[in-house]
This record gives sequence, structure tokens and C-alpha cells, in this order.
Amino acid sequence: MPSDMPTTAPDNPGPTATDATDATASAQNAGSATSASVTSTDAETTAAAAAPASAPSEAAVPGTPDTAPDAADAPAAQTLTAWPGQPYPLGATYDGSGTNFAVFSSVAERVQLCLFDEAGAETRIELTEVDADVWHTYLPTVQPGQIYGYRVHGPYDPDRGLRCDSSKLLLDPYAKAISGHVTASQSLYSYDFNDASVRNQEDSADATMRSVVISPYFDWGHDRPPAHEYHNTIIYEAHVKGMTQLHPLVPEELRGTYAGLAQPAVIDHLKELGITAIELMPVHQFVNDTYLQDKGLSNYWGYNTIGFFAPHNGYAAYSAGGQQVQEFKGMVKAFHEADIEVILDVVYNHTAEGNHMGPTLSFRGLDNLAYYRLVDGDQAHYFDTTGTGNSLLMRSPAVLQLIMDSLRYWVTEMHVDGFRFDLASTLARQFHEVDKLSAFFDIIHQDPILSQTKLIAEPWDVGEGGYNVGGFPPLWSEWNGTYRDTVRDFWRGEPSTLGEFASRITGSSDLYQHSGRTPVASINFVTAHDGFTMADLVSYNEKHNEANLEDNRDGANDNRSWNCGVEGPTDDPGVISLRKRQTRNFLATILFSQGVPMICHGDELGRTQGGNNNAYCQDNEISWIDWDLDEEDRDLLNFTRTMVWLRRDHPVLRRRRFFSGAASHGGESELGEIEWLRPSGERMTDQDWGTWYARAMTVFLNGEAIAEPDEQGHRVTDDSFLVLINASEEDIAFTLPGLGDSEHWTVALDTAPAVDSEPHDSLDAGEQVTVEARSMLFLTSAPETGTA
Repeated sequence: MPSDMPTTAPDNPGPTATDATDATASAQNAGSATSASVTSTDAETTAAAAAPASAPSEAAVPGTPDTAPDAADAPAAQTLTAWPGQPYPLGATYDGSGTNFAVFSSVAERVQLCLFDEAGAETRIELTEVDADVWHTYLPTVQPGQIYGYRVHGPYDPDRGLRCDSSKLLLDPYAKAISGHVTASQSLYSYDFNDASVRNQEDSADATMRSVVISPYFDWGHDRPPAHEYHNTIIYEAHVKGMTQLHPLVPEELRGTYAGLAQPAVIDHLKELGITAIELMPVHQFVNDTYLQDKGLSNYWGYNTIGFFAPHNGYAAYSAGGQQVQEFKGMVKAFHEADIEVILDVVYNHTAEGNHMGPTLSFRGLDNLAYYRLVDGDQAHYFDTTGTGNSLLMRSPAVLQLIMDSLRYWVTEMHVDGFRFDLASTLARQFHEVDKLSAFFDIIHQDPILSQTKLIAEPWDVGEGGYNVGGFPPLWSEWNGTYRDTVRDFWRGEPSTLGEFASRITGSSDLYQHSGRTPVASINFVTAHDGFTMADLVSYNEKHNEANLEDNRDGANDNRSWNCGVEGPTDDPGVISLRKRQTRNFLATILFSQGVPMICHGDELGRTQGGNNNAYCQDNEISWIDWDLDEEDRDLLNFTRTMVWLRRDHPVLRRRRFFSGAASHGGESELGEIEWLRPSGERMTDQDWGTWYARAMTVFLNGEAIAEPDEQGHRVTDDSFLVLINASEEDIAFTLPGLGDSEHWTVALDTAPAVDSEPHDSLDAGEQVTVEARSMLFLTSAPETGTA
């Protein structure tokens, strides 16, 4: 059985229609031609049904037409009125009276629209109108809730990249909602499992998902995008299900859903934490993989998209009739009311149809050549830079239109505020190399809607030359993998990291300034969904992915983690104390670094995955947040809140521009904005930066030397900060310098407060203060008065 065959059982096909809003709109956009009555049944009635043919081989004779029989044993005929309709917009568009259907295929010889009633009976309508390779019709009686799909008749010749197969019911690539799931059935495949050279023409209708007509109407009220400036943004990466599945204050029937995520208890947690944007892991309709289902696992993360316009139906409390769309909109509205932006993690680099042995669900059967990148000289196979079996063809007008239409839809109709692009380097591969001048970037940059949203790249893929941190054009921010690696190395005690650590915490100007970008180009993170949680980062040296049932072979081996002396859980109080301190160090580093901080869901609560650094298939307690907090969890939550609000309250910690001066070591400021000091209080020299064992320094952030004005053009004045950083294994006595008018300091935050030490209410320049091993101390000095 193919490894990428989906296995979940289909849902009930659902109702034919829901009660529509009273419609008075005319059907002018349905075309000017006189309407015609079309009678169609489960067997196509506009053409004679073809007789079953012997199954051709995978490598069919060039030009061989699709010869699948239309149907057998047709039910009683139904009478429908079909008008010509319009070729734009693509998809199923309900106008308050009827529905326009439009689908692209440049290789089809015939296209049938298939409607399903409540019992699952299929009615086929021949699409006779074709404009610019778009097949279309308008059905004045079709209302929201109607289940539908397509069948495409045309050549099946894999050696030429042609895979039309009318025996396969196809999803509309522009479907706004999708019902059901896919089941493990040979009918989804155009070849025989026992002999791949033999053509399989089993009908797939009962084994696959189906598209749903939706109503676009929703009461948005006074909804407006929060539109937080990038430098004021704090991102929280979250999983729709994992965030709420165990939340005791979310009603049980809403846990793991869009509606559950919009519950007051969840939103209040984010607001109190100081979060300004939630970045949701994939919510586009996705498909589970067979090899995971066979093991009792699932594609939990969702990076296996099949519907780029449809919210995943598995995250809806109620999805019948396409209601997941309304539920998703309600969630966005609730976040906006709380002044929290919604960013979507989107996967436009590949689809769930897999490689040449994968199922035919949509794109492959509609127009394989137009949608997928095929191997040069071997069009029976897919060129893959994503590690999933296929890559979308980024130089194809059909693909570029699909992506742009999808992005605009999620902004204009679903009101989302930005996107994080998975494996974004693949999107820049117009040909073979990653090219920041590719058509994909050009189209986004000129778009008046998309260019004003938050655009975040995961700047790598698995292809040659795929790692491109710092290589994306203006308007784009990037997950800064170099920041992640450097910060991990610095705090685990790697030598010769002090200079690069300084560059990372000041915005990574060496990566971004050359292209005219600012510190907000850097999304600063230490952990994300992919890899260890923060609690595991300080508890494990090695991955422990046995639960994934791949003999611990999956997942990265280069974790740059440190277990603080013991692998995994321990009762050793010294190890436990050090792990807490390291966790606070990571969180504090993220939140005082210039750029845009990102926290992974649950890290503020000490969430653990038991050392699993690749929990993509764990839809269970391994991945879900445990909201049953003990005292230690609450302490960490309170610390994180304090650090987040310290950042939000102080513009000196979230500058819009890089520090002036050279990019090395974060910038040797020419304006007195920042100073780098030895623990002795003296300014650092080039020799200090080059000392391999140096792991301690003082950073002075001058709140009275912020060169950039605020949004209204006013001069910005803030408290000054001394950040005393000690990543060594020994306590160090720091001498407080006298810099500018800052002579008196108070403690704002300590990542390692000793139980038996006296708190420092006030400290003066020239005094010494001991900073514990592997800890940070934040001191503030208010302007003018010299006191906090």
C-alpha cells in the first residue's frame, strides 16, 4: 500500500443546502445567454456513457484519452437549470440567488460538475462554457451547503505529465469549505496496488473529500485589524487543537476547535501574557498520511494541505454545511476584539497528493502539468524540494494565481493579519535556484492588500541552496534560524560565541541591513513547534522520539541542547534549579533582543514533550498543553509576563532601526545608543570579543539616545538599561559603570534570584553586584531623576 495514502473514514456527505438568506439579487453575473434546462443523473445524460475499457498501463500511449465509464445503474433523473455563468472568480461563488462554478484546466477535454444530495446520490452537469481554460456554469437554484466536486475527462499519459482520470472525484482547488475525509481505498489511485503498470478506474467518490458551497455573509460588526507595528509585535505560535484540548475552562464540546480558541479563558491568558499576535499552525484543509494512520498516529501538525481556501474541518465544533467558515471568522473576530492579530502558517510549497504514486484528489487530475514541478526529461516523476513528494510549479500562472487569490481571500474575507510561509525558499524557486527576484515576490510586493500584511518566511527548504536566512527581500521578516542556534550555543556554554551573540540580540544587522531591512526582519525564537520545547531544551541532550514508531531515527540530531547534567526527569534540586534558570535565560534573551520575539505555545508554562523533538504525528498528551499548573509552572508564567511587559513598556528594548555603526558585535554605536562593557565596567576591545572563553559582558542601552522618533514624530525618551549577562559556570562580580547621567540603578528583573540573598533596592555606579552563574540581571535607571 502506498505510504502517502490517507486513511480516515469519510464524513456523512451532509445536506444539499442550508436555508439561504432572503435573496433579491439578480443573476446578471450568471451570463447573458438564455437559460437551458439540463437533466443529469448519476450517469451523465449529456453524452452516452462510455463502455468499460481494458485498463491501460501507467505509461499510457501518448494521447490516450481518459476512458473511465461515467457511471452504472443510474438513479432517477433530476432536472436542473444551468446558465453559462462567468469564468471569474474561480471556485463556487454564491451571490444571494444562485451559485457560479468556475474551475481551471488547460488539458481537459470535458469537465463535469458533480452535485451530491443528502443521501450521497450524484448528479453530473456537463460544463460547456470554456474561457481562457476556465470551465464554468451558473446554477440559479444551488444554495450554500451544497456538496460538489469535479470529474475531468482528458488524456492520461504520465510519461508526458498528463494524469486526467474521470473516475476520480476531484476537489475544487478554490473550495471555501470541504466536507469529510479520505479513506484508505485503492479507488483514489489511478494504478493497481498489485501492479503499478495496470490502470485502475475505480470510482473514488465514496472515498474522498467533497467541496461545499458556502455563504459569504457574516456579521463582522466593527471588526478592524489591530495593525500592530512590527517593532511592537510579540508573536505566540500555537496549535488550534493543542492549545485547548486539555483546557479545563473551555467547554468540553469546544476543546480543540476554533470556537475553543476564542473562549475568554484562552484569550485572557494571551492578553495577560502581553501577546499581540497569535501565529496558528496550519489551518488550511489538510490530509492525514496512511503510514501514520496504520500506526495509530496522525498528521497532527497539518503540513499536508489539499484546500488552500478552506479552514480545516477537523478543527470545527460544527462543520456541517460548511459552518467551519463561520466558526473561523468568529474566532478571528474575538481575537481582534482583544487587540490580538491572527497570523496563519501557510503551506503553499506542495500539496497532499504526494509523489507519482500518490492519490488523485484534486490538482493532479485537473491539470498536473500546470500545478506541479516535474522532473526535466522525466515528466512521470515530480521534482521535490520539500521532502513531501512534490513541489508546486512556481513559474506557472495557474499556481501563482492560486496562491495570490488564496492569500487575498484570507485577508479580505477571513480578516487574517499576516502569514508565515512554510519552506519559503521553495516559493522562490522559479526555476532551480532560490531567487529573491522571482515572480512570487514581485506579485506580492505590488499587491495593495498583501504588501500591507505581515509576511514571514521560513527561509529554507530541503533543496540545494535552500538555506537562505537573510536572503529575502524587503517587506519580509524571517524566522531567524541563526539567532536560534547562536542563543542556544551561548547559554549552553559553547566557546567563541560572545561576539555573534551580541550581533543576534541587537537585530542581526549583519544578516539584514545590507538589503535595506530593519531589526524587525528578524523573528527571534529559540524554540518552535519543530524541535524541543523550551523545557526539553534544558532537560535533554538527545532526542527521544520512540513514540513516533520510527526507532528514533526521525527528527534532528543537532539540537544544540544541554540537559544540565541529567538526561530527562530528575529529583536533583541543583539540576532542577539550573534548568529553571536556563529557561528564564532563554525567555529573557528573546524578549530583550531587538527584532520581533516569538514564544512557542506552552513554553511559558514549562510544557514538555518528553524529549520528542519531532512531535508532528502526536495528537495526544505529548503535544497538547497541560493547563494543570503547579507552583513552579505559575512562577515561570509570572516571570514570562513580567519580561513581556518590561519589553512592551520600554521602547529602548524594541527599536525600529539598527544601532548606528559597524554591524560587527551588534554595532559599535556612534551615537551612544549602546555600549559593550567587560564585567569590570571597562569598554570591550577587539581582543575581548575574540577571547574564546569570554561568556560574560554588560550591555548598556541608553534610553536618552534613541535616534528614531515615535509614530507621531516625537522624540522618544526612555529609561536606560544595564543588562549584566553571565553565561559562565561561575558567579561573577560586575562593577556598575557610570555612563552619561545614569548613576543610580534599580533591579528590574533577575533570571536567578538566590533564595538567601538580599534584594538590591538601589545600586550606584562604581558598586559591585554579583551575578550568579548562568544568569542575567536587568537594571534600570530613569532619565533626569536617576531613579526608577
